[in-house]
Amino acid sequence: MSVGTSNTPGSRGTGRVPAPRHGDLTGLCIDPDELPDGLVIADEHGLVVCFNAAAARITATAPADALGRRLEKALPLEDLEGRRWWQLTDPYGGLAIRVGQPERNLLLPGGREVLVSARYVRAEPTGPVRRVVVSLRDTEARRRTERSHAELIATVAHELRSPLTSVKGFTATLLAKWERFTDDQKRLMLETVDADADRVTRLIAELLDISRIDSGRLEVRRQPVDIGAAVGRHIQAYVAAGQPADRFLLRVEQPLPALWADPDKVDQVLSNLIENAVRHGEGTVTIDITATVSPREGEDTGTSVTVSDEGPGIPEESMNRVFTRFWRGSKRGGTGLGLYIVKGIVEAHGGTITVGRAPGGGAEFRFTLPVSVPAYLA
Repeated sequence: MSVGTSNTPGSRGTGRVPAPRHGDLTGLCIDPDELPDGLVIADEHGLVVCFNAAAARITATAPADALGRRLEKALPLEDLEGRRWWQLTDPYGGLAIRVGQPERNLLLPGGREVLVSARYVRAEPTGPVRRVVVSLRDTEARRRTERSHAELIATVAHELRSPLTSVKGFTATLLAKWERFTDDQKRLMLETVDADADRVTRLIAELLDISRIDSGRLEVRRQPVDIGAAVGRHIQAYVAAGQPADRFLLRVEQPLPALWADPDKVDQVLSNLIENAVRHGEGTVTIDITATVSPREGEDTGTSVTVSDEGPGIPEESMNRVFTRFWRGSKRGGTGLGLYIVKGIVEAHGGTITVGRAPGGGAEFRFTLPVSVPAYLA
């Protein structure tokens, strides 16, 4: 690869990097300004001959101010201990067997962190360095990922602490003072332990779901699903738990297309959306099931489920964050992972989910699944 300054009219002075010769790409050149990462190249004298647009953005240095300057002046870097990086690594005068530097965090003037890697180009294995090629990457995306992981760990630790403390407390008390409690007291303690164990199990299941969603490994085992019956079971469970029957309104448009989906994961989606409407909404919880246009190309029909309530709804400025991790709305509680998982499950089916304002003023969640009829039945 050869790089040099460009003297053609209209050139930005960054040079052009010939692409590897490969099939019909022979002769194709890549403009360094088209690269997503920062690219800085110094010649055999240590003078900068390429400083692309991404490098200019990351370092806040204009290419014209960098080209022709010595590398350590155009790109002053320090390690996290405050040592000058180019003096420390000495690419031109160091060991002749070195081929570069692995990616690491370094500091620009002002303390901004960047990810830097370098390659030393030699004409022969132990010959003098002909070029130093430096790659620069912004750390913001990595920082966001690290913050997300840290938030997840903190949330999990907090959510696990309460039920595990309860389980440990009740079991230790029962073991130490079993004879002092009546049967009713023992039952109450064991029921509490059982409920807290269920909370831990649910949290672990959520973490596994998030891991699979993030890695694209969420499996969908499609079977015929009666979506109306599935919603009916959830309503019956709430009524049995003490909710008034007239708080729920189920409307099913007939005929519905045959829906092939993962029944357990569809139940998980319905459970989360209906629970949110019951806990955070007010008035009647309405569930509408209708046939609709399929969100998947090549299919004509899909099934749409809308869950709405008559509560205060979700503020307009928060609607674009509803399906992100840790969103809990105005009422705290829970892990804030449920709707993130719901979106992942729906999209794993090839479906879509949206949030808006219901006719009654509350929140309205609507998800649509393709019918996904197997080819042998189509």
